[in-house]
Amino acid sequence: MLAARLACDNHKSAHAPAAGLRPARRIAKSACMRTLFALILCMLPGLAPAHPHIFVDTTLRVVVDDAGNLEGVEISWTYDDFYSLLILADMGLDPDGDGSLSKAELAQLQGFDMNWQPGYAGDTHATRAGTALRLGPPQPGAVSVQRGLITSRHFRAASGPADGVEVKAYDPTFYTAYALIGGVSVSGGCEADVIPADLDAAYTLVEELLYALPASQVEAAYPEVGESFADTVTVSCS
Repeated sequence: MLAARLACDNHKSAHAPAAGLRPARRIAKSACMRTLFALILCMLPGLAPAHPHIFVDTTLRVVVDDAGNLEGVEISWTYDDFYSLLILADMGLDPDGDGSLSKAELAQLQGFDMNWQPGYAGDTHATRAGTALRLGPPQPGAVSVQRGLITSRHFRAASGPADGVEVKAYDPTFYTAYALIGGVSVSGGCEADVIPADLDAAYTLVEELLYALPASQVEAAYPEVGESFADTVTVSCS
């Protein structure tokens, strides 16, 4: 995400973990993505600064009315422990380092990741029959902090028949890595099938594309491989 990129670039080396913040337990898929990507970077000399920089555990709720029409998608993002720490430190929150915030501090945090620049797609992509669906601007929901991890929620409105809609969570540039670990729920009598990403193929693609780039161009010309790492959520309505 654009705001995340700016914050991470400015602060990713400026802070050490604060006392009292406990390491988060990573869901298996998130840990797998990080480990595999780290192994690839070790195999590619000079590419250590390569993506991803931020890891986000994602949950989706597809909202469908009783007539089978899509109303929108509710999205939950849980940021990794290091990026959560950067945000809290940058905003001067959680000074006691206990990994939780007061109501007043949560009010300050509300909407911190919702100031999107024009043209930013929000890293949630929906299609129907191969045609991109327009998702509305984010409507901020609740924000919480547990064990030092920030979770924010927002809703994006949509319209049209829900049957056959596909939803993916990804950053095209793979600066931010999204893992659909919280499951998918659907309302309105519809169901959702999740087709996992082919991670072997995705990492092979990254390796091939990075080998083709001079090390000096990795950041400036990083290939848009994010979609290759995205699970596909398909909605079906009876």
